[in-house]
Amino acid sequence: MYWYKGKLIQSQSLELDINDLGLLYGATIFTTMRVYENSLDSNLTHWLLHCDRLLLSLKTFGWQQPDWNLVRQGAKIILTHFPILRITLFSDGREWITGRLLPEDLTEKQTNGVVCAVASAEFGRSLPSHKTGNYLSAWLAKTTSQKLNAQEAILIDRAGNWLETSTGNLWGWRDGCWWTPPLTVGILPGIMRSQLIQWLQYQQQQVKEQPWTMNLVKGFEAIAYSNSVVEIIPIHTVKQPAGSLEYNPHHPSLQILRSFFSMTTSPFWYTLR
Repeated sequence: MYWYKGKLIQSQSLELDINDLGLLYGATIFTTMRVYENSLDSNLTHWLLHCDRLLLSLKTFGWQQPDWNLVRQGAKIILTHFPILRITLFSDGREWITGRLLPEDLTEKQTNGVVCAVASAEFGRSLPSHKTGNYLSAWLAKTTSQKLNAQEAILIDRAGNWLETSTGNLWGWRDGCWWTPPLTVGILPGIMRSQLIQWLQYQQQQVKEQPWTMNLVKGFEAIAYSNSVVEIIPIHTVKQPAGSLEYNPHHPSLQILRSFFSMTTSPFWYTLR
C-alpha cells in the first residue's frame, strides 16, 4: 500500500512514464520520518521540520510545490499502518508516500552498537545538502561495507576526513564535550542533528562543530550516529585500511543524547516555538 497523487493505492508496484525524470535521473527529493504517538504533531515526529527541508530543496531546484494538504492527508493515512514514512516529491509536484516497520534489531543496535567501515572517497553523496532520489553512492557505500561484516558505512572526503554515515550524522565524545562535523564540509543537515544540537545546548553541554580529521577521531571515547528513524546508534568498531578503531558503546555520555527522546514535556520544546 502507498499514497500517490492524492490516492491510496493497494499495490506493490508503481507505474511511471518511461521518460519520467525521477526514473531517468533520480529527480526526486524525499524525507524519512518516524511517527511518534501515532501523530504527525508529536514533538518528536518533527512534521513541520521535515516539510520545511523539503520546501527548501524545492525552492533551491526551482521545482513545483505539491499540494501540501494532500501530502499531509496521505501521511495521516499511511501512518495508521506504519510507524515510518518516506515522503517523496517529484519535480512536477507529485507526491508519493510509502511506509515501513521499525527494524527488528533496532533495540539491540541502540543498546550495544554496530560495526562501521570507512568507505572509499568515491562514494561521496551527490548534492549532499539535499536528500535527492540519486542516493546510489550512499547505498553502494553501505552494501560494500556489509560485505566486510559491517552494518554501516562512514563516508569520507578526499582528504580522508569523516563526514557522515550512509544514513545519518556522526557524533563523538572526547574532552568532556560532543563533537559533530560541520555542515560546511558537505553533509546532510539532518533534522535529528539540528534538534540534538539544540537539546545539548539547552542541557548546557558544549558541542563543537569541526571537521573529523584522523587525529580527532582517534581520540574519541565514544561515537554514534543519528537519524530520524533509529534515533541514536552507538558505533563500537570502525574498520579501515589502516586498522580498526574501537569505541565504548556503553559510555555514560551517550545517555545525554538518549535523554532527548524521553523529555517530550520538557520546557525545551517551548523554546523551539
